[in-house]
Amino acid sequence: MSGFSGTAVIFDLDGTLVDSEPNYYEAGRRLLAEHGVPDFTWTDHERYVGISTLETVTRWKREYGLEASVDELLAAKNRRYLELARASTRAYPEMRAFVELLAAEGVPMAVASGSSPEAITAILAGTGLDAQLRTVVSADEVERGKPAPDVFLEAARRLGVTPGDCVVVEDAAPGAAAAHAAGMRCIAVPYLAAQADAPEFATAGLLLRGGQGEFTARAAYDWLLRTR
Repeated sequence: MSGFSGTAVIFDLDGTLVDSEPNYYEAGRRLLAEHGVPDFTWTDHERYVGISTLETVTRWKREYGLEASVDELLAAKNRRYLELARASTRAYPEMRAFVELLAAEGVPMAVASGSSPEAITAILAGTGLDAQLRTVVSADEVERGKPAPDVFLEAARRLGVTPGDCVVVEDAAPGAAAAHAAGMRCIAVPYLAAQADAPEFATAGLLLRGGQGEFTARAAYDWLLRTR
């Protein structure tokens, strides 16, 4: 019998399983340039890491005074992102190895992401992660995005497990806050090293301050086994 009996793992997608932030940045940069904002930088983009696409474009409309509706901005950003994502999205090797280790033990797993259902499906299929990660929840399918816990709670419901039996793997402060609010443990792998001291990460059961460069599948696997 698996040593993980009763444990489920829920993965964030962007910046956690895959390095998709460069594509999100480029999609946003192009969209904003077309709407009269030509100087959107990577530093500007960092303020939106971990926030759903809907919340991001809602903030853009307000902050930049964009004339297009939120629905129009959302559709345009998703369209541009999908074009980039289908062309090139890289799964982090150690995260892929972690998923494979858990799958071999029969651990229930899900993806809970702020991306659109179409983006999640395209990325998982393009990286081959859809073979192990079949339960997927988008923030578009729940009332509130991260840092609210809705997307993680829905993932637990679909997996048929209680929130207290779930471990979330996250790269962003809003996601770590959402995991805590859901009553779930968290493995935090900050995408941005400068955010490692964010108070939201202080609630994580395992915090890897060095981000993906510090994360290893075996260490995460062993931590889960010790703390189940």
